[in-house]
Amino acid sequence: MRIALRLIAALVATAAALLAAPLALAASADKGRLAYVKHGCWQCHGFVGQGGVTGPKLAPNPMPPEALLAFVRNAAGGMPPYQKGILPDEDLADIHAYLQSIPKAPDYKSIPLLNP
Repeated sequence: MRIALRLIAALVATAAALLAAPLALAASADKGRLAYVKHGCWQCHGFVGQGGVTGPKLAPNPMPPEALLAFVRNAAGGMPPYQKGILPDEDLADIHAYLQSIPKAPDYKSIPLLNP
């Protein structure tokens, strides 16, 4: 019984560490932009995460890093799952930093050409 409890505790600790890993990484928005292009994210989500016909909008307010990691690793449907061997945690953390760095679009009222 004690062995089973220790095993469960070890599994819970390992899962928690894996989920917290992207937060512990020093992420770079510049590297993330390159990784976003390299791994083909732009093909469905657009070059600045604006979304498109085949992929939803990702920026300027991306989902939390833990949710992004879980979704990317376990995607189903139109998006294939990306395992660590294909998209390392470091690249995913950088991609998240890139998506966070994308500024919000200006309010249309602040654009003179749109307000004659």
